[in-house]
Amino acid sequence: MTTVLVVNSGSSSLKYQLLDDAEQVLASGLVERIGGEGTITHRGPGGEVSVAAPVPDHAGALALMAATFAEHGPVLAPDVVGHRVVHGGERFSAPVLVDAEVEAAVEELSVLAPLHNPPGLLGIRAARAAFPGVPQVAVFDTAFHATMPPEATTYAIDAELAAERGIRRYGFHGTSHEYVSQAAAAFLGGAGRFVVLHLGNGASACAVSDGRSIATSMGLTPLEGLVMGTRGGDLDPGAVLHLLRTGSTVEEVDTLLNRRSGLTGLTGSGDLRDVLAAAGAGDERAERALGVYAHRVRGYVGAYLAHLGGLDALVFTAGVGENSPEVRARVCAGLGHLGIELDPARNEARGRGVRRISPDDTPVAVLVVPTDEELQIARHALRTVAAAR
Repeated sequence: MTTVLVVNSGSSSLKYQLLDDAEQVLASGLVERIGGEGTITHRGPGGEVSVAAPVPDHAGALALMAATFAEHGPVLAPDVVGHRVVHGGERFSAPVLVDAEVEAAVEELSVLAPLHNPPGLLGIRAARAAFPGVPQVAVFDTAFHATMPPEATTYAIDAELAAERGIRRYGFHGTSHEYVSQAAAAFLGGAGRFVVLHLGNGASACAVSDGRSIATSMGLTPLEGLVMGTRGGDLDPGAVLHLLRTGSTVEEVDTLLNRRSGLTGLTGSGDLRDVLAAAGAGDERAERALGVYAHRVRGYVGAYLAHLGGLDALVFTAGVGENSPEVRARVCAGLGHLGIELDPARNEARGRGVRRISPDDTPVAVLVVPTDEELQIARHALRTVAAAR
C-alpha cells in the first residue's frame, strides 16, 4: 500500500490528511495557533482527539502531528507528501517535484501571493526536514487555469509593464475547480460546458469546457470576482486611488480589501449563516448583502454562458455552495430563460455525494458536488512521482 500525506499550510494553521492509493482517508487533522500555545485535532482509527501543546513554528506543527500519529495512529510513514501551494505564477502549469530550485521559485512568487505562498513554503521546508528522502510534490491552485486563452488572462494595461511585473489573470481555487468538474463529468456521463461555483469564505466562478478552464473570476490575486466573506470582489480601481488620495495608507487599503470587505463589510459578519439568519429576522443590511452576493454570481454565470456558447451544467461546491439551499435558490432565481431551474424539494434535501437539484427534463443540470481538494492533491502527487520514475 502506498500512502500520501497531504499538507495544506496556512500562516497559523496546518491541515493534513493521510490517504492510501485506493483513495481511502486513513487520518486527517488540523494544527491551529502556530506560533504560540497551539492545539491539534486528529481524526484517526480511534476517533477524534484534541491535544493542546506549544507550537512555536511550522516545524513544531509537523512534530506535533507526527507525535499524535504515533500515539493515536495510524502509522505515519508516507511514501509521498503533497503540498497545496496557492500561486505558481506563469512558471508552474502542473504539479512538480520539490527541490531547492522549486523552493526558491515559490519564494519569489510570494510577491504575488504574500498571504499564502510564504506559509506554504514553510510547510514544504518543515515536511522536507521531517521526512527526508520522501518525494515532495507541490500542487498549485493556479495550475488548472493555465489553459485559459490570452484574451481571458490579459488585462488591458501597458503591455510592457504588465509583462515586467507579472500582471495578468492567474485564477485560484484551481484544485477544487478541477476536482469538481471531473466529478460532475463522471456523474453526467461525460465532460461538457460547465460553470463551477466555488462558494465558501473565499469564492470564485470558473467556466470549464471539456475539462479545461477557459475563464475564472479571480485574477492577479484572490481579491477579484465574487463577493466573499471578507473580500469584496470586483471593485473599480479608481476607488483604491480615491482612498489613497484622501488619506488612507497602502496598509489600511490592504486591510480593507482583504479583511473588512465582502459580507463582513456589508453586515459586520463574514459568516453567511449569520447573514441569512439576520435577513430572515428582517435585517435590511443583511438582505441587501445577500442581494449583492447573488447578483454578482448571476452576472458571472451569464458571462460564462456566453463564453462557453451554451451550458450543460451549473455546479455548486464548497461550504456555502454545498450546504445552503437558500443561496442556491437566490443564485438561480430568474434564470429559467437560460434553462436553469431548481427542483425545490431536491434543493432542500441533504446529501453527501454528487446530486442533481434541478428537474430531470431541464436543459441545464444544476448539481451539488462536494469538493475534495486533498484527494485531488493526493492524485496529483502520486501521478507526479510515478511519471518521474
